[in-house]
Amino acid sequence: MKKALSVFLGIIMILSLCVTGFAAGDNGSYEITNPYENVDWETVNTYKTALHTHTNASDGSPTLRESLERHAETGFDIVAITDHGTVNYSWERENISTLIHGALSLVGRSKGALDYLGKEGEFSKGVKYTIETRNGDDYLVLENGREIMRVPYGIENNAVSVNAHVNSWFADYHDNTITTYADAVKGVDRAGGVCVINHPGEYSKARYEIRSANAYNTDEFQYRYHVNKWASLLEKYDSCIGIDINSKGDSRTRFDRILWDVLLERFADNGENVFAICSSDAHQLDKIDTGFVYALMSEKTSACLRQSLESGAFFGASHCLGNPDELVQIYTALEELYGESDLSREIKEAADAMDAKAAAIENGEADADDDIGITYDVLDDEGYFAGGSEPMIKSIAVDEDEDTVSIETENALLVRWISNGKLITTTRADEAVIDLNDYANELGNYVRAEVFGEGGIVYTQAFLLDSAANAGSSSVVDSGFVDLGVFDFLIGVFGNWSDIIGRALGIK
Repeated sequence: MKKALSVFLGIIMILSLCVTGFAAGDNGSYEITNPYENVDWETVNTYKTALHTHTNASDGSPTLRESLERHAETGFDIVAITDHGTVNYSWERENISTLIHGALSLVGRSKGALDYLGKEGEFSKGVKYTIETRNGDDYLVLENGREIMRVPYGIENNAVSVNAHVNSWFADYHDNTITTYADAVKGVDRAGGVCVINHPGEYSKARYEIRSANAYNTDEFQYRYHVNKWASLLEKYDSCIGIDINSKGDSRTRFDRILWDVLLERFADNGENVFAICSSDAHQLDKIDTGFVYALMSEKTSACLRQSLESGAFFGASHCLGNPDELVQIYTALEELYGESDLSREIKEAADAMDAKAAAIENGEADADDDIGITYDVLDDEGYFAGGSEPMIKSIAVDEDEDTVSIETENALLVRWISNGKLITTTRADEAVIDLNDYANELGNYVRAEVFGEGGIVYTQAFLLDSAANAGSSSVVDSGFVDLGVFDFLIGVFGNWSDIIGRALGIK
């Protein structure tokens, strides 16, 4: 009887565990908030968009005419000219801030004559154009019928600051006194605009970290402070939609995907999202096509663009990727899923070179600088991108009954699925489906995807998990946080120099 009872109780325990395990991962157990829910993939248009670029009206090298000609040549549909402290009102006529342009000219940062488009004209390679205004929006119309829409009121705010840069659009706002992140975001919000925090690794000095593990490690005061600072602005002002995670050649932003995940973890635990853009921040012609946004819109108007940005119906994209850990994961997945190739060897060589450079910095044999990075397309002598088709996302499907997210891609090889800053799994691009139940023990309250191809990388916005249940359940800002204002850039500077001194003394 004792043996029989033991067997019976054992069976009951096993069945109980099986039932419990099944219930935890049962289909339909996740509420998935899809930022692309309202996108009609059958009819939507995808517009290649430049949200951050410069001319010689501030500290860029190209004139407005040269910049727009290059944007047209590289396939852009929408362009925001965002010169420092200079609201963009027009492409037809001179558009400068006398203060900013004058000051930058004195120190040699704004060079050459300004060159605007007029109502019609001809670019340097003989392409004719006109400027048309329809329903309040300006369009550069080329003779072949292509059109580029001007984003109204583009500006990079906080010109008189230490890299506390905030891009904004859709609102006639600027303040060219000594201002902070909070000043700019609050000003844009009151003026009715939309803004984003630019290249945060520049301000936090995360760009000078050697290893990913050290970047935005909130156990360190400097990073915990900056995470709280940006989280407080994102929480307080809906007009601030998120951060820039990959700009220019990705040297200074190579760790800013880590920051995005740190912020996403805090916000998703509270049922909220944080969006991410990519940009070129182009000050030279050969940087114009490095980073951009794919905006999903029914038509090419500024109203639709604003709606796209505010709802998260867009993707960040870049030709450049400079994080060595990401590169190792990518070439490893390429070899596992497709076998060794010229592309996987190229990426491995780049990752190995970056690792060697990092080791040399750690050993005191080299200085930390911008030389860690890779560009997937090669620039020719005139600054065009040559070869390599840009990966695209054609559609996204979320099935809450099955707890799956599926992505249809083009010109892609891999889809990388990430939650709470960790790579959960990598799938082939032609088999890009994740069943969340398969990764229940690894998921936080969001999952996002990165689509990789030979021509670059595309980032989806995050899919929140159980956002309604989590809404208001936690704070995104640590209690006791105080924004130190205009001088808090010194926190990052101090942290950076502490690392340099520590390495020199052999204690870092």
